[in-house]
Amino acid sequence: MRPVWTALWLCVALPLGLDLVGPLAVGWASARAPIYVSSWAVRVSQGYREAERLARKFGFVNLGQIFPDGQYFHLRHRGVVQQSLSPHWGHRLRLKKDPKVRWFEQQTLRRRVKRSLAVPTDPWFSKQWYMNNEVWPDLNILEVWRQGLSGQGIVVSILDDGIEKDHPDLWANYDPLASYDFNDYDPDPQPRYSASDENRHGTRCAGEVAAVANNRFCGTGVAYNARIGGVRMLDGTITDIIEAQSLSLQPQHIHIYSASWGPEDDGRTVDGPGILTREAFQRGVTKGRGGLGTLFIWASGNGGLHYDDCNCDGYTNSIHTLSVGSTTRQGHVPWYSEACASTLTTTYSSGIVTDPQIVTTDLHHQCTDKHTGTSASAPLAAGMIALALEANPFLTWRDMQHLVVRASRQAQLQAEDWRTNGVGRQVSHHYGYGLLDAGLLVDLARTWLPTQPQKKCAVRVLHTPTPILPSMRVRKKVSACAGRANYIRSLEHVQVQLSLSYSRRGDLEISLTSPMGTRSTLVAIRPLDISGQGYNNWIFMSTHFWDEDPRGLWILGLENKGYYFNTGTLFRYTLLLYGTAEDMTARPTGLQNATAPPMPWAAFASPAARPGTSTAPARQ
Repeated sequence: MRPVWTALWLCVALPLGLDLVGPLAVGWASARAPIYVSSWAVRVSQGYREAERLARKFGFVNLGQIFPDGQYFHLRHRGVVQQSLSPHWGHRLRLKKDPKVRWFEQQTLRRRVKRSLAVPTDPWFSKQWYMNNEVWPDLNILEVWRQGLSGQGIVVSILDDGIEKDHPDLWANYDPLASYDFNDYDPDPQPRYSASDENRHGTRCAGEVAAVANNRFCGTGVAYNARIGGVRMLDGTITDIIEAQSLSLQPQHIHIYSASWGPEDDGRTVDGPGILTREAFQRGVTKGRGGLGTLFIWASGNGGLHYDDCNCDGYTNSIHTLSVGSTTRQGHVPWYSEACASTLTTTYSSGIVTDPQIVTTDLHHQCTDKHTGTSASAPLAAGMIALALEANPFLTWRDMQHLVVRASRQAQLQAEDWRTNGVGRQVSHHYGYGLLDAGLLVDLARTWLPTQPQKKCAVRVLHTPTPILPSMRVRKKVSACAGRANYIRSLEHVQVQLSLSYSRRGDLEISLTSPMGTRSTLVAIRPLDISGQGYNNWIFMSTHFWDEDPRGLWILGLENKGYYFNTGTLFRYTLLLYGTAEDMTARPTGLQNATAPPMPWAAFASPAARPGTSTAPARQ
């Protein structure tokens, strides 16, 4: 069951008989919430015999004395969960009432880290410019490693064309429970080898997440102690069943699924998940990870050369996926990058042919420094999210999206469309909320209070056929379901469900403007999309209104940007608002927690340490 709490309670029975019981309010500057375990320290005056009596009476196991004087004992209760956000009140009251108990305390986890610089010794780490401080800003991963976080206890599965599970940089972290071959229906995700090495994609993505550190081979994964699995599902016939099975593999074991594929990025296709795959997404976020929700990390797409728009991809524009875009080392928009309103954040990848690319594992037990595309960006984000999940394993799938919004920054990313939304955040259709900062993400994760339950407010705006004018606006004033149980005060995702016909679909630009004045392009012109089919109940999604107040006038814009004589009809338009009843603007923005500029690579290593596709295409 998902923990819901607004205050922590400090309870200690002091040796002198004083009992301190009172609320300790959680402030935004407070330390990480305590995690209670199933052990108690108890002080009794009559030694071992009294401790044994207590254990038998209340169902504890007496694990013996803590100090040689025989007054302090370690008791454990097998009927209590091993980790909890709240103390066990029943046992507290029982111990408090026993006259022979002079003092007791339920134990909490204590985080301790080695005070050393966590800089990998792997020979290719010097080539991993996006996380070794060679660029400013990099992804700020060294800062997280210094804190002792490395993905320990987190399981990530790569949904792709398989992974080379015996690779020297992967085998130690390989997790067979997070792996399967849905192309041949067997447990072995080993890729099929060919002369062209076409099935290298999954192995490359896996190495970015969890390549082993300090083994003197290749480079280092972002979450180098995470468990890594692979699902082979792209090397063969792909169906709705195979996609749904892949996205539903071991949902109580796998924390994060990373996918770098989707429909054709050809600038003409409008396609998305089928009925079963949509059900898999829904089940994942509602039942996965014990109800906290599976984390689906998705590459935004590589159709930039074809002027594609990732809002025509039903995987990246799902509210259940966390869509990741790319930027070059110089902070430019890559030639392959797709702009759209559903992209949430950005990590690094390559640019022009002379730009450095991403270092990772490759087939035949090799390494490569030539991984590229948004395929390379999504696994970097998956690794960073694994670090945040290690810092706070109680985060829900929506919590993580809130944190990513707050931990992404404009930095040096260059684009002509940066805008300030209604709550003061910079956002772009190329980059979402900007470059993801691992240090900031982890800092925010540690003190994050659970987001209140998701609310959905559906507003039926138009349901009678209306001719589409060359430039038209459909206005609707909404209350965001005020006065009802699904009232929304702060937005998360906003969807527009449209049915329309148009003589040349790619010429129609569609936008949405919020009551707070934020304009988001739901689909830009796509010159190669000459289809006359229009959009049939297609759902566009935007993240640009995050945390805004949805009450007021919403404006849907439709504009002909192409052939003068284009015509069409708008049949149905429904506005779907998702969010929470809480005013999220009262929470910290995260900007005040930005970490200081990191030290240069030269400070950590001497010069001697530096060495000289399928029907659902992978996004290389």
